[in-house]
Amino acid sequence: MNTKSSLPLHRQVPDERGFFGKFGGSFIPPELQEQMDEIARAYQRICRSHDFIRELRSIRKHFQGRPTPVYYCNNLSNKIDGARIYLKREDLNHSGAHKLNHCMGEALLAKYLGKKKLIAETGAGQHGVALATAGAYFGIPVEIHMGEVDIAKEHPNVVRMRILGATVVPVSFGARTLKEAVDSAFQAYLKDPVNSIYCIGSVVGPHPFPLMVREFQRVVGIEAREQFIEMTGELPDNVVACVGGGSNAMGIFSGFLDDPVELHGVEPLGRGSKPGDHAASLSHGSEGVMHGFNSIMLKDDKGEPSAVYSVASGLDYPSVGPEHAYLNSIGRTTVGTATDEEAIHAFFQLSRLEGIIPALESAHAVAYALKLAKQRPSQDILVNLSGRGDKDIDFVMEKYGHYADMEY
Repeated sequence: MNTKSSLPLHRQVPDERGFFGKFGGSFIPPELQEQMDEIARAYQRICRSHDFIRELRSIRKHFQGRPTPVYYCNNLSNKIDGARIYLKREDLNHSGAHKLNHCMGEALLAKYLGKKKLIAETGAGQHGVALATAGAYFGIPVEIHMGEVDIAKEHPNVVRMRILGATVVPVSFGARTLKEAVDSAFQAYLKDPVNSIYCIGSVVGPHPFPLMVREFQRVVGIEAREQFIEMTGELPDNVVACVGGGSNAMGIFSGFLDDPVELHGVEPLGRGSKPGDHAASLSHGSEGVMHGFNSIMLKDDKGEPSAVYSVASGLDYPSVGPEHAYLNSIGRTTVGTATDEEAIHAFFQLSRLEGIIPALESAHAVAYALKLAKQRPSQDILVNLSGRGDKDIDFVMEKYGHYADMEY
């Protein structure tokens, strides 16, 4: 009989209360806890259902276009004269990012629960587009809350959400970015939790969402591991992914947790290490509760969530998924950083040398991989390219157009 310690690491956590060690859990009002408990029970029942699994697999194959490929960056690797860099091409997933992996799963769960509305937040807009896509597919109305700052930065994704039929709710309080969008979406969900479901956009929030989103995203790691071994005959030495809340990173990391592979989560260092200039929670934060879960978060002098910043709208969140906090606390993952400048340089370098325009979020992972490649020239690095950069091109050229004139 298996003991807990003999199980794969991803099956050892969370516990029945949603804790990854001391991180995670559910710190929400009692009336909302009833709905979370219902969702948790339904997920545990439905996730092992033959009908649910069959329908989700069919969606992934025939609608999403999975599996996405692993691609070797020959030009980039030769140019930097360092390690061999590979990409898991989640930018080729339908709707342009990894987000559809869990959005289709959450919407399918909502269908089984008889929910009449999908509510969510979005930062860069990729989660919003993915959920709008899922809502159109299943015929369920979608309401997306988005900060006014991000609406201006990510205009193409706002247009896509509206074309797909979603209602986009501008968030005008606070910093008007991702944290406030989460606050606003939670408030909307509290008004009618019986008929609606909050489809959280990352491995954050109260239990069971960190578990559910990880499990829906785990397909990325399962595919990548099989594909990399098929391509090279070996495991990669390093797996790299950007971390805001951390859904794309948990997705690919989960495929390699029990392997002798170094896992690197890359946080946005923004303009520097001063408070308000970055969103590097694991690097500069401390333990705290926000949005219904305990993790590592950035705090101000009063212990409240700190102001954060990143050029990538999907990374400017003042906390991190509890499983990331747990894995870092036990030494299973390494935390790295990339500045705005490094991310923008990587954005153009990958575009020019490989013909692949990455999302600004993904560009942080590429930037860190380029630094790592020079330190470890004999190794293989697999980067989760979590999204494509169509949404960012207008903003990048307006703010950083001079980078386009540089030699790469």
